[in-house]
Amino acid sequence: MTLPDMLAIALFLVTILSLLAGYSVAFTLAGAGLFMAGVGWFFGVFDPSLLGAVPSRIFGTAMWNETMVAVPLFIFMGLMLEKSRVAEELLEAMGSLFGRLHGGLGISVFLVGALLAASTGVVGAAVVTMGLMALPVMLKSGYDPRLASGAICASGTLGQIIPPSIVLIILAEQISNAHISAQSQKGNWAPDPVSVGDFFAGALLPGLLLVGLYILYQIYIAWRHPERAPPIRRESMGQGDQTMPPGLLRALLPPVALIIAVLGSILTGIATPGEAAAVGAAGALMLAALREKGRFGALLPIAVAALLLLLLLARFTDLRSVASGETGPAALLSFVLLAVTITGLALALYRLGRSGILRAVCVSTMEMTAMVFVILIGATIFSLAFRGLGGDELVYRFLSDLPGGHIGALLVVMAVIFLLGFFLDFVEICFVVVPVVAPVLLLMDIHPVWLGIMIAMNLQTSFLTPPFGFALFYLKGVAPAGITSAILYRGIMPFVALQLLMLLILALFPALATWLPGVLNAGG
Repeated sequence: MTLPDMLAIALFLVTILSLLAGYSVAFTLAGAGLFMAGVGWFFGVFDPSLLGAVPSRIFGTAMWNETMVAVPLFIFMGLMLEKSRVAEELLEAMGSLFGRLHGGLGISVFLVGALLAASTGVVGAAVVTMGLMALPVMLKSGYDPRLASGAICASGTLGQIIPPSIVLIILAEQISNAHISAQSQKGNWAPDPVSVGDFFAGALLPGLLLVGLYILYQIYIAWRHPERAPPIRRESMGQGDQTMPPGLLRALLPPVALIIAVLGSILTGIATPGEAAAVGAAGALMLAALREKGRFGALLPIAVAALLLLLLLARFTDLRSVASGETGPAALLSFVLLAVTITGLALALYRLGRSGILRAVCVSTMEMTAMVFVILIGATIFSLAFRGLGGDELVYRFLSDLPGGHIGALLVVMAVIFLLGFFLDFVEICFVVVPVVAPVLLLMDIHPVWLGIMIAMNLQTSFLTPPFGFALFYLKGVAPAGITSAILYRGIMPFVALQLLMLLILALFPALATWLPGVLNAGG
């Protein structure tokens, strides 16, 4: 083993030890990278001019990247919907609808968790929200604490795999870069692009199938052990009557319409991820403002409808001609819809600003966005140092020499990512690990979308697995005093098994992730 190889391995070891010691992830990545690059330069095995690429990498990946613009907008959308009682109203309505059934509240938790995942895309927010709202109600209704806590954790992590997910956006960017790099090494200088829309489409079927597995398990428990999942007590849900279609529609339609508009516009090619995220953020603002008292309340649903109609109009009309000053029916309609939308946004901003929600959401969005992009900068320095020391060639040799070919290499990579998921958040794994291993796997003719969805579901599984799963810590922080770590660990194990089963199904049937993107691309 050469000196550069040893320094590349030392870089990983120094980084992991520093993280385990509790140092900040972003500064650990950058500091370890600079330190080992300095050591390599001292011994004459590292070219320091490589670090001159850091500014261009930052501007190219973060500042001028239209895909990454969607990250803060989707974070804003999710946090705004979280603070506007959307999930609480959905849980009350679903709980009342399924209340007469054994296991009905558990089914409601999974359905609301799926909708919340599609609304927020942020695991921590979903677990904490569901833990605060649903766990006390489930315990009060007589649910087994292990089943209740396991269901909350499992439903909260659906934000990893159900689009629009922050994980999928970041993964799509990294896998796309790795795909281009792998194809260029094969001599293909014009590869088929891999987009965020492909990842959203690829994750849709696996995500829905996973929700179905959760619900089937809940039905099985309610059938075999009805005492563990009794019917909901009416007083537990407040004013929960059993005939809820009007209330259900009122709670369900606005967020579902917004999710369909955002996802549909990306999947059908009407809007880029950044544009769709802007629509989602604007829609979330107005939906949140609907729940605040004030004058001119009827304007807000009209403005939401105008926003959706404007998005639909973009499907059939080139609005760039409208912006250039050409007149016509489409131009006049777009101006009217835009005026109504802007008026509704102004009213929403006024209401939410007065209540203090807007400030809280903006601060939280800024903190989470800053965290993502500071880690990106640290990971960029780490990646340049690692590659400058020949680490990418070391990884390629290691994976290529494994028995079993691409299957053996994929199993090892998945095992490493699973273990790293105990200690690192998805952002660090996407920015640090994926750029190192993905080009090697893609050189073995693995489909990029399938690989990305496998990694996303693998991360979701590691976030649930005791004793280090992040979701367990999130729920433990908001759970009642009687919910011990032992209860959490025992409760989550059946859902970890279901996750592994879904991961196996996806591995055996890659078309689950590749079919829908292929259909949409062929139709486009």
